[in-house]
Amino acid sequence: MFPRPVPSARRYAVTALVLGLLGGSPTSGAWAGARQQPPPGPVTRIASAAGTGTALTGCAIQSSAKVTDSAAAVSSPGYPATGWYPAGPRSTVLAALLADGVYADPFFSTNQQKIPTADFQVPWWYRADFTVQDTTRRTYLDFSGVVSAADVYVDGHRVASAEDVTGAYTHHELDVTSLVKSGTNTVAFRIRPNDPARDLTTGWIDWLQPPPDRNMGIVRDVLVRRGGPVALRDAHVDTRLAVPSLATADLTVTARARNDTGAPVTADVTGTLGTTTFTRRVPLAAHETKTVTFSPADTPGLHLTTPKVWWPAGMGGQPLYALGLTASVAGTTSDTVHQSFGIRDVRAPLNSDGARRYRINGRPLLIKGGGWSPDEFLRWDSRYVEDRLKYAVDLGLNTIRLEGHLEPDEFFDLADRYGVLTLPGWECCDKWEGNVNGSAEPGEPWTEADYPVARASMAAEAARLRDHPSVISFLIGSDFAPDARIEKTYLDALKAADWPDPVVAAASDNSSPQLGRSGLKMTGPYDWVPPGYWYAKREGGATGFNSETSAGPSIPTLDTLRRMLTPAELDTLWQDPGAKQYHRSPSPVFGTLKIYDNALTGRYGAPKSLADYVRKAQLAQYEDVRAQFEAYERNATDFSKPATGVIHWMFNSGWTSLHWQLTDRCLDQGGAYFGAKKANEPLHIQYGYDNRQVAVVNNRHDAAHGLTARAALFDPDGTRRYAASVRDVSVNGDGAHTTPLTLPASVSGLARTYLLRLDLTDAAGREVSRNVYWLSTRPDTLDWSGTTWYYTPTTSYADLTGLASMAQVPVSATAATTASDGTSTTKVTLRTTGSGPTPALLADVHLVDAQGRPVLPVRWSDNEVSLWPGESVTLTATYRTADLHGSAPGVRVSGWNTPEQTIPAG
Repeated sequence: MFPRPVPSARRYAVTALVLGLLGGSPTSGAWAGARQQPPPGPVTRIASAAGTGTALTGCAIQSSAKVTDSAAAVSSPGYPATGWYPAGPRSTVLAALLADGVYADPFFSTNQQKIPTADFQVPWWYRADFTVQDTTRRTYLDFSGVVSAADVYVDGHRVASAEDVTGAYTHHELDVTSLVKSGTNTVAFRIRPNDPARDLTTGWIDWLQPPPDRNMGIVRDVLVRRGGPVALRDAHVDTRLAVPSLATADLTVTARARNDTGAPVTADVTGTLGTTTFTRRVPLAAHETKTVTFSPADTPGLHLTTPKVWWPAGMGGQPLYALGLTASVAGTTSDTVHQSFGIRDVRAPLNSDGARRYRINGRPLLIKGGGWSPDEFLRWDSRYVEDRLKYAVDLGLNTIRLEGHLEPDEFFDLADRYGVLTLPGWECCDKWEGNVNGSAEPGEPWTEADYPVARASMAAEAARLRDHPSVISFLIGSDFAPDARIEKTYLDALKAADWPDPVVAAASDNSSPQLGRSGLKMTGPYDWVPPGYWYAKREGGATGFNSETSAGPSIPTLDTLRRMLTPAELDTLWQDPGAKQYHRSPSPVFGTLKIYDNALTGRYGAPKSLADYVRKAQLAQYEDVRAQFEAYERNATDFSKPATGVIHWMFNSGWTSLHWQLTDRCLDQGGAYFGAKKANEPLHIQYGYDNRQVAVVNNRHDAAHGLTARAALFDPDGTRRYAASVRDVSVNGDGAHTTPLTLPASVSGLARTYLLRLDLTDAAGREVSRNVYWLSTRPDTLDWSGTTWYYTPTTSYADLTGLASMAQVPVSATAATTASDGTSTTKVTLRTTGSGPTPALLADVHLVDAQGRPVLPVRWSDNEVSLWPGESVTLTATYRTADLHGSAPGVRVSGWNTPEQTIPAG
């Protein structure tokens, strides 16, 4: 996830991280707190019906250093597994040990450092028992997600070796019909340690302190599939939507029918799609596989008129279609397939500037997204993931980028449901880009054995992702494009899988022989820059498609900080900018908050306490994130070097972090969150740091007319120094903007630190957008000549210290809550009650329980709002009633210059 050619500092940073993982503490104390006699591993009852796949419900695990029995014994039914640890159905080794209470909370303080890495440098056993009743069915072991390689055994027999089962993304189906018997059977995996520098698996780059086990384990379901003589595999639907009319769609259904017996058979393959039914008789020789295809040419029902079209959130609905396929032999069901898909059209040509510009269903699309991080220990929690995707929609984002860490199927099902586009791809800084195409990555060079693993990985992910309408591209490179041979390896696999979407050479500005130029840039920054940076049409500024960029640190709320740091660490956080911050990054480049803290002090004044540090951080993060998205939105329809996409680095963090997040690990929301939410309003008024123009951006499809735009400048004490308004403003849709106002270069008497208030009202006088900025007559000055791969230095800071002089403004609050079907809604009305002219700046409302703890997740209609004297606003919070844990809700109100108070909201 790093930019362009790698300077020596970056090489050192990443290499040090990789080398550091190879060490570790001695094994003494590794098992402190472990159960001596865990309960036996769960026994999974396997369904008998043809076409079913039953996921193992869990495993028992143990280090090979503590297992002296033979593989045949370990993988046989009845093996006692005494002293083994229970693990869930998708679990790394460390995730299982954490669940079993072996180690203290790794997200708190430096607890994770105390976990000895040496215990994970040997293979670990995973074993599970399952019962089969009907042995007349064929039985298959079906799995992927082994990190990083494993020997596989069933009932005492090795059925696959680690040389074959290697790579986190390769898919494996093993026919174990001859081994399983009626009653209890056993499957066992002897999993080898993971090394991202040597294995085509998964690593963490510099996102967080990497887990001591490096995620070794099985992180996707292990299925036991049942079937008859003919298996159906690789079913998918190719959709061709008529663009731009959207009036028709042609569907082609494809699957492979495979005869798994030694004798010829004839199968009837029957499909259903809505009210359309189709069938074909397929003769198969012994062990023969045939591709079966149904198209509008032979199945008229696959030509749809007025199809239900899938759209990203905010552009339309997310309808999905369901395909059912059945293979029958002699009138008996042999296998079944159920597949959902969406109908939509994605194109991503290069524009005249060489930037990639996405279009969906014929309409232009500015990619606005964030980088995705799974849980550090790859623990899958469907509700937690769903909550985060709902946050993405709430923020007005339309895209999530997955650099490696390609989540389980349910993630993409949820993305389909909520209309969140995804950009999956391989990751940087390890074996995936190891010394290929001139890169300086720390991964080892590829050997002949890596190419089939890469092809199998690409084939498996293509087959898994191709029918998801939320998936709009695959990035086969990240920081570097692959060389000719690796590119061909990927492209051959994608072609064989009928991959339907654009394939991009890299997330950086690189090219590959067949695909050509990526049309993306990876120029950062990754550390603090001022808001005005984003308006420059250079480096990470708002031009082209920037695949990863942000102003770096994102300090969480005080509530979250107290959940992740000790009191001493909290003191260090605000008092020592040069201190190494464990919760930032293992990289020496990003190890401290010095750049960020210097800017915070230089612009807002030195923090006087932890609370003061955090409140200044929230203002700084709000203005910076808002400016990033606003600049890209305004420039999306420019004639010169338009912006086509931006991925905020990152959307979330996999652990308790001090950087790269719009929402923190606890799902709390601060300045970064609400700055993004404000910038991405459907109809939005904003200020340009580069040219002082006030722009109105319309993210809706339809044009807006009869708007009124107003701007006013105030001293911090509320004295108004300037006001202007323009009526009858019109703006086209689909991201168009207009600039009805330009603020003057200077205003007589205006304080060095001042406030800008923008208001946009519709033809009926209703407010549709309000936006408040804190600015300075002394701007931030950037040293462009000193730009590095991770930031551009600021040589002098804007003077925002005048905000400290703002009088305290009391804000009254009333709140009421209703609940229905497990969801609660709290409405909060805020009103300024002071007698002076000073506004209340960035008033924040937190929903809390009876103990004052934040109720999370929560989605607010708006938050961190600024109110002038006599004004009021009503905000709405939506959340799960169960997250109150039985207590009555409360509302905590605070702000830059608003005294904190908590009121009941029951």
